[in-house]
Amino acid sequence: MLKNSFLIALALLIAVGGGGASVWYALKLQEGVGAVSISGWTAFPEIGTVDADPYSKARVAREGVLALGRAEGLSFIAQRDASGDVLQRNCTYTVEGVVPPARFWTLYAADETLSAIKDDRQPAAALHSYEVLRSPDNSLSISIGNRPQPGNWLAVRGSGAMFFVLTLFDTTIASSTGIADVALPLVRKADCDA
Repeated sequence: MLKNSFLIALALLIAVGGGGASVWYALKLQEGVGAVSISGWTAFPEIGTVDADPYSKARVAREGVLALGRAEGLSFIAQRDASGDVLQRNCTYTVEGVVPPARFWTLYAADETLSAIKDDRQPAAALHSYEVLRSPDNSLSISIGNRPQPGNWLAVRGSGAMFFVLTLFDTTIASSTGIADVALPLVRKADCDA
């Protein structure tokens, strides 16, 4: 009798613990269920719609964010550079290329909770479409790091992992079915501090 009770308790512990751990893992991943990955950037196009999968709805509820609807915009998150390395605050990166058509867009550096990185010495590190310098072909190059750079520069200090969040507001790609055909800027590592 005691042996059966112990086995039942063990089975329940494994089921509940394993189930909870798998859900936590699925919600923590940036490349989870319903994700679309393009050039190292990941988006969840259905996240603000009634068609959103249960994991996307749980992610929104857990993070307490207001998800953009399909007609409002789309957020892309970069966790790794073009070579596949995790983005680090002590490194300098260059974001190069063309941003898809949008009425307005923002780019900011975020911590692991996807909140903008803040420092006592500076406001949150962010840029938007109205303040960036562009090349004649409409492409852009943004330096991101702790040392000032000429041109477009996004200041990031500290150490540890970070993410880049590119949010396109009022964009046609959010409502189109060809989201996988969109070209996004590449994130390249320039150098790292020791």
